[in-house]
Amino acid sequence: MAIPRPGALQDTYLAEVKRQAVPVTIYLVNGFQLRGVVKGFDPFTIVLEYEKKAHLIYKHAVSTISPLGAVAGPLVPDEAEVAAS
Repeated sequence: MAIPRPGALQDTYLAEVKRQAVPVTIYLVNGFQLRGVVKGFDPFTIVLEYEKKAHLIYKHAVSTISPLGAVAGPLVPDEAEVAAS
């Protein structure tokens, strides 16, 4: 069994909410909440769009990401996908 690379699950989850344009609430470690749609992400940041404005959020400040609707699709990367990474 392949060992998943660090960040594989968060990348899969963020890719699905981005692809489906599911609105999310991002809770920051300071208690602040941001709502919007994920437009992009990389290993260190998330771009969240709200009211046609893009907000760059550093992942180290994120506590939780909650979708406002159902997220369909595979949220756990399969072994073949992880092995190919």
